[in-house]
Amino acid sequence: MPDIFDEVSEDLRAEKAQLLFKRYGWAIAALAVAVVVAAGAWQGWLYYQKKQDAAASDAFLAAMRQAAQPLGGGQATEEAKKAALAGFEKLAADAPEGYRTLARLRAAGLKADMGDLPGALALWDAVAHDDSADKLLRDLANLLWAQHGIDAGDPPVVRARLAALEKPDNPFRALAEEAGALLDLRLGQTDAAKAALQKLASDPTAPEGVHARANGLLDRIGIGG
Repeated sequence: MPDIFDEVSEDLRAEKAQLLFKRYGWAIAALAVAVVVAAGAWQGWLYYQKKQDAAASDAFLAAMRQAAQPLGGGQATEEAKKAALAGFEKLAADAPEGYRTLARLRAAGLKADMGDLPGALALWDAVAHDDSADKLLRDLANLLWAQHGIDAGDPPVVRARLAALEKPDNPFRALAEEAGALLDLRLGQTDAAKAALQKLASDPTAPEGVHARANGLLDRIGIGG
């Protein structure tokens, strides 16, 4: 008897399934097609993104080579720098996000090197305030803006930019403190500059270049590190 009931139950389930498929088969088929189309679209998007990234990488490296020193030594020509700047500006306009930020930073560096400091400061400022950019790159842009504003920038504004980078866990802390010491020297605040430079000269976590420059500045202003 149990076998008979099982067979009847299976027949009923099969009949219900057939009725459901007749009634909703079109929807099931449509869903299956949608899944296939969505999977294909996603794969196509990934392929497109990969191509875009590869193209941006090639263009970025080409601009970097144009901006670099020639193999024989010396500086890159003005024509090469202008060509590199045009390449970086194009990437900054239409490359994927990461390359856009890097391109703006490199374009700013070239502008500063070519004498267009206002243009460079504007680009660094744009990156520093771009919430979509990586925080490390925003901090780097802030540092570069402040470093290039030491000589003629508004001291309170430069100081505020540097203060945001002087937290213990910030990778640019030592460079920000060095820039702050240079700003102190510009303002005639020699004692504050000496204290900051002495701290940097004895800081085991500061880069060697910062150590060397701090000791050199201490020697120049009359006190050993």
